[in-house]
Amino acid sequence: MPKTFPTPKLVIFDCDGVLVDSEPASNQAMADNLTRHGLPLTAEQSMQHFVGGTMAGVMQKARGLGANLPDNWIDEIYAETFARLRQGVPLTPGVSELLARLDAQGIPVCVASNGSVDKMRITLGQNGLWERFHPNAMFSAHSLGVSKPEPGLFLAAASHFGVQARDCLVIEDSGSGVTAAVRAGMRCLAFVPQGGGRKLAALGAEVFSDMAEVPALLSI
Repeated sequence: MPKTFPTPKLVIFDCDGVLVDSEPASNQAMADNLTRHGLPLTAEQSMQHFVGGTMAGVMQKARGLGANLPDNWIDEIYAETFARLRQGVPLTPGVSELLARLDAQGIPVCVASNGSVDKMRITLGQNGLWERFHPNAMFSAHSLGVSKPEPGLFLAAASHFGVQARDCLVIEDSGSGVTAAVRAGMRCLAFVPQGGGRKLAALGAEVFSDMAEVPALLSI
């Protein structure tokens, strides 16, 4: 029989690639930038290399791959990425319905991201979710000084809501996010809309491909 879990007391969403379909735009901006700096990449290759990382980590890895990056590169890539995101980022299909279902069940939700609050203001603000999460249900690595794959971001969210880690559920899409959830002692669902997900499953996540699957996984 499949393993059953109690209904969570807090659902923690990653932002990029989970709440909003921002990864294509962000990674196109990244690929264009790094190509200009001597590391030719497609958006797909950028996603394979960098999704889930911090920008400082991306900078270090890109230099290791041969990019010739200036010292102010992080400011540069944020400006270019934000400009691309302002052109329009859709909500992930099914997210609005899932949030409504969680509301109906009285289950609190929050967002925890390695991205900056400024980035979430752009992506969530376009889709009516900024007011929902900011400031009391929004946890940014930039603000807290701890990033995935370390568990501190998720543990800070649980502490804020007064919920034990074992009673939280995390929805992620990256290896660093899954690792952070596992380290925090939280159940993790990994969203893989394009299929696959073996790497995330191997890290300890339960893989799913459609937000409509989540209520059944949460027993709601």
